[in-house]
Amino acid sequence: MDAYERIMRNAEEVVTDEEVRELAADPAGKRAYVGYEPSGVLHLGHLLTANKLIDLQEAGLEVVVLLADVHAYLNGKGTFEEIRETAEQMKAQFIAYGIDEDSAEFVYGSEFQLEKEYTLDLHALELETTLNRAQRAMAEIQGGETAKVSHVVYPLMQTLDIEYLDLDLAVGGIDQRKVHMLAREELPELGYEVRPALHTPIVADLTTGEGKMSSSEGVTISMEDSTDELEEKVNSAFCPPTADPEGDLENPVLELFEYHVFPRFSEIVVERPDEYGGNVTYEQYESLEADLESGELHPADAKGTLASYLDELIAPGREKLREIRS
Repeated sequence: MDAYERIMRNAEEVVTDEEVRELAADPAGKRAYVGYEPSGVLHLGHLLTANKLIDLQEAGLEVVVLLADVHAYLNGKGTFEEIRETAEQMKAQFIAYGIDEDSAEFVYGSEFQLEKEYTLDLHALELETTLNRAQRAMAEIQGGETAKVSHVVYPLMQTLDIEYLDLDLAVGGIDQRKVHMLAREELPELGYEVRPALHTPIVADLTTGEGKMSSSEGVTISMEDSTDELEEKVNSAFCPPTADPEGDLENPVLELFEYHVFPRFSEIVVERPDEYGGNVTYEQYESLEADLESGELHPADAKGTLASYLDELIAPGREKLREIRS
């Protein structure tokens, strides 16, 4: 797999492909980032983009992990002291999960977002951006919550972060697309260059296959989960044996194999008794998907295997959390 293929693996979208190809042709010294609001224990939503950061490191890029403490403060997630404590835990978990600390830079937003030059650029961006445009880039707020001015400032700061972190590639879930398009529109107005953006998919709700997996609603899997809790969640996951003919539902079990497991393991072994066909080894996701949909692989066997591999992935972070809390 060459640098371009590794960068593009499991990408939902890149803007633009030409810019990413240019980046892949000479990745040395290039910097890519994901921003994370310090708001709790790492879950599979965080780890999907973390997998992409690992891909980028293996492709030869340096990665920046923005621990966005100012963003968290604007989103009402606590005092700076409380947020910083959470951010320190998140950093330790990311390293335990597999991000190579030697080619990664962990940055707190407050290290540069409170400086005079950044603040003046933020005000300039406020002058350049209509309220409607900023609102379109806002993250979805919780039901019943009233939008505040801080929610509008939030995406403008995300736009400036791309410049101030000296980045060559912005990475986020596909739900960050509107922010990255805002950055491509508005950064030139301040005299700054546009950067390409890469967007990862969103995993469907674990129990229904609809919408997206969320840590605030429904069921998600986090580094806090024990082996038994993880197995219980996976075993109760929505996993139809065939694809939805209407195309309205996704199979979260298959998505977790595709986006979380196969990128981190060279082969996947499904252990089965001889009477049910014996063990089967998969080196490609597509083969496992085809066997599940043809009936060669039973959903129960797929779920048991998924739980085992996910547990192996999050176990180091789980241990790190125990160390921090003990």
